[in-house]
Amino acid sequence: MIERGTEIVKVESGKSRQRDKFGAMNVFPKLFFSATAVCAVLVSATDANARAPATVATATPSHGGPTTSSSGHPTGRLIVQRAPNFGTDLSIRLLIDGKKVADIPRNQHYGGVLAAGRHVLTALALPNTQSRRPTTIGVTIKSRQVYIFTATWEGDRLVLRSSNFYMPTVRANVR
Repeated sequence: MIERGTEIVKVESGKSRQRDKFGAMNVFPKLFFSATAVCAVLVSATDANARAPATVATATPSHGGPTTSSSGHPTGRLIVQRAPNFGTDLSIRLLIDGKKVADIPRNQHYGGVLAAGRHVLTALALPNTQSRRPTTIGVTIKSRQVYIFTATWEGDRLVLRSSNFYMPTVRANVR
């Protein structure tokens, strides 16, 4: 059966395939579908990047954080991040008011909401093979403020420094 320069032939799999007048299989539909799929992925990735924040600088403390908790108390936001050179095999155990809230591995940070008021942050590098003492600092959280601290080394001592910049990383699992 011939239709406008093409013929339908049976191939080894038993399925009918359409060949053009030169004997080549018609692959245009597959190529068109593949090209359409690639364009859709590229467009959605470009659209997602366009919605990303333009800057990573954040003042500490800054406005725009959460205003109240589910119980109606005023809250602020706390972010604890690692310095880029903190150590690849080390994680940071973070405690807030004596309760373990996260172990922060490489390329991750802690982000949480705290009730306004005075809190105690304690950080310890793990594994603690050199029996270092944990670092403890007090912070007074004000409503609608964001507080950013960077864990870094001062000599051989872990310190939490107040920071003006947030380095985007993955959020650590909160315990």
